[in-house]
Amino acid sequence: MIYFLGKLLHPHFGTLSFLRLAEYISARAIGAALTAIILTLWLTPIVIRHLHRKGLVDQWRNTGVDAAFDKAGTPSMGGAVVVGCVLVSCLAWCNLSNMFLVAVLAGMAWFGMIGFLDDRAKARFHSGDLGMSEPKKLMLQGLFAAALVALMLGPWSPLPADQMGAFYVPFLKFPVFQSVWAYAPIVFLFVIVVGNSVNIADGMDGLAIVPSVFVLGVLGLFGYFLGNAIYARYLNYPLLAGAGELAVFASAFAGAGIGFLWFNAYPAQIFLGDTGSMAIGGAIATACVVLQQEVLFLILGGMFLTEAVTSQIQDKIGVRWLGRRIFMRAPIHHQMQHKGLAETKVVIRLWIVSGILALAALATLKLR
Repeated sequence: MIYFLGKLLHPHFGTLSFLRLAEYISARAIGAALTAIILTLWLTPIVIRHLHRKGLVDQWRNTGVDAAFDKAGTPSMGGAVVVGCVLVSCLAWCNLSNMFLVAVLAGMAWFGMIGFLDDRAKARFHSGDLGMSEPKKLMLQGLFAAALVALMLGPWSPLPADQMGAFYVPFLKFPVFQSVWAYAPIVFLFVIVVGNSVNIADGMDGLAIVPSVFVLGVLGLFGYFLGNAIYARYLNYPLLAGAGELAVFASAFAGAGIGFLWFNAYPAQIFLGDTGSMAIGGAIATACVVLQQEVLFLILGGMFLTEAVTSQIQDKIGVRWLGRRIFMRAPIHHQMQHKGLAETKVVIRLWIVSGILALAALATLKLR
């Protein structure tokens, strides 16, 4: 809204010259972050009270770690606040005609909707194990993944025509391959895997939100540099005109994430729930795809991938195939807690790891 008002009014009204700032990504990014953090700090206490009244609280689930049992009854679905505040901030400060932004907002909203339905089912059945079935989740996630592939390879793609189907690897200047048939299945699976990885990591107070801010912050910086002709040429990246709008989105998310952490830090007054964790996963997955940085997530999202891989190894290979545990506990944050580390120490150590990985991912910009 502010972006379009600035474009419309600034050329005609000299007294409104300050609206020229709406043309600068940096100014809008600051405005988006401040808007999101103020909204989140204001709305979250209201939502906490509402969730308590409606009984939409975290349901008991046997994780095998005694210290986690007392969390039942804490309001869940707090991710709706994060998603809502990001959307409002983007409506105020972003160029809503930008296809990079539209794709990421769609990913966040679609996956958030799936998480919301899952949270509602858990609350209805009063069990953390009786949410939406895994096949139904995968089907809904697959629908979005297929739609995103179609977008990226179709006439509405935000990518230049000569970049469609190109698959890049950090440190290499040229794509490893450029093939629609090889690109489509890789992106389809990538969206589903990454979309679920944040949900698996969301198992301790504040554990998921801070690494998510790191990940989307780095992706926002990638968008800013790749969307700028001078920086893109200097860094040997193909120009993705318009990708800089993701820096404004990332700033809005950082503001909402920091505001939410005020209430989500140990001891948490509210949880992200599947509503928030899946929405964040969908946004991260989509941002990586539209920026052609799928492989970068192996570095940038290393903490999330470790959480997801240890969980799936334990469940699919250990319990289901071998009939025994491979790890004492899974995912890895419960393994660390099982070894005697306090929850706060586990969370802070994983924050540190995520920060280091974010810096390593950012370093790939120059080491190309």
